[in-house]
Amino acid sequence: MDKAVLVGAPERDLDPRIADEHLEELARLTDTAGGTVVATLRQRLPQPRPRYYIGEGKAAELKDLVGGRSANLVIFDEELSPAQGKNLEDLLGVRVMDRSELILDIFATRARSKEARLQVELAQLEYMLPRLKRMWSHLSRIRGGIGLRGPGETQLETDRRLIGARISDLKEKLGDVARAREQQRKSRQGQFRAALVGYTNAGKSSLLRALSGADLFVEDRLFATLDSATRGVELGSGFTALLTDTVGFIRKLPHHLVASFRSTLEEARESDVLLHVIDASHAGWEEQRQVVGDVLEELGLRGAERILVFNKVDRLTHAEEEALRERVRALDPRPAVFTSAYHAESLEALKETLKARMRARLAHVVVRIPAGDGEILAVLHREGEVLGRVEEDGALFVTVRIPRALIGRLAIRPGVEIREVA
Repeated sequence: MDKAVLVGAPERDLDPRIADEHLEELARLTDTAGGTVVATLRQRLPQPRPRYYIGEGKAAELKDLVGGRSANLVIFDEELSPAQGKNLEDLLGVRVMDRSELILDIFATRARSKEARLQVELAQLEYMLPRLKRMWSHLSRIRGGIGLRGPGETQLETDRRLIGARISDLKEKLGDVARAREQQRKSRQGQFRAALVGYTNAGKSSLLRALSGADLFVEDRLFATLDSATRGVELGSGFTALLTDTVGFIRKLPHHLVASFRSTLEEARESDVLLHVIDASHAGWEEQRQVVGDVLEELGLRGAERILVFNKVDRLTHAEEEALRERVRALDPRPAVFTSAYHAESLEALKETLKARMRARLAHVVVRIPAGDGEILAVLHREGEVLGRVEEDGALFVTVRIPRALIGRLAIRPGVEIREVA
């Protein structure tokens, strides 16, 4: 197991409490990757130093700390330039990586589906390309370990030309996957779709499992799941929605990774509404909320309809929950739901909110059908919300809320008449 020293070098004007939370999150990422944190080092900087990112005196202190704790890995919370990484390795004599490289490594170990593995490999190779000289020295000394998994481990002899060819090949394959996803989305047209988005470990997968009853993998770790999952959720009153769980976001998410996962995140773009899941029990939920908003903006989803879902309220006292509700009302005019994946009764508010969104997209109509036409009646019950029915003069008049796309399909049926309710 790798023994790691963590280095935080935030800007001088950053709130010290937030700076500490950032380093704590880096420690959780290290644990997720399978490493052990043996020490931390901090230095507040007005701006990064060109040679080691941190000052030379602090770099010398870091070298003593690495030797004293017998560490074999140093991880910076800030992104290092290729030159800074090489200078630090020459000074320290151990592997040096930054936050982006650590996140990419975690994704390499967590990717399960073929699509996720392609996406992670592409992001890793694009990250490695300007850092080849240093990466190859890693691989010549050791096999395995944090930061050395995935494509790098089997490509010692790969040069820039071959990596460039592999990147092109991966992009082509992911293009095929994107087109297949587009066909899947077209097959779901007419169905109400919601996408769960949020900071990693906010509880998106737990919510989807609780709402759908599906057997989904859930673990209290950062980036427990990478593969998107879509499940049908019965909301009651005849309403069914398709919910998609997407990959979690995180502060300083590597831009290569966002680009690689763009096809997966298209599920969010095509949804009728985004459920922005927030860990209500996390002290830094406001910063996490902003991080997710920034990533959504990068994906072109700034104006998407969004519902804030504050999860894990079971971890709060009554007073803490009331204070949270008051803070949310003051901070964001958008609707918010407070829930827990482990309290079934608290999920009803979320279901009701989704049903209200679905009703707003339905046409309120009266459909006249021949009294014996059970097929159309079944369609109305299956795809709409039947509000009432009256039999008169050999025909059945059904008052119903239905998707507008269904109106055109029904209007061409013999004996069917449709009138919108004012």
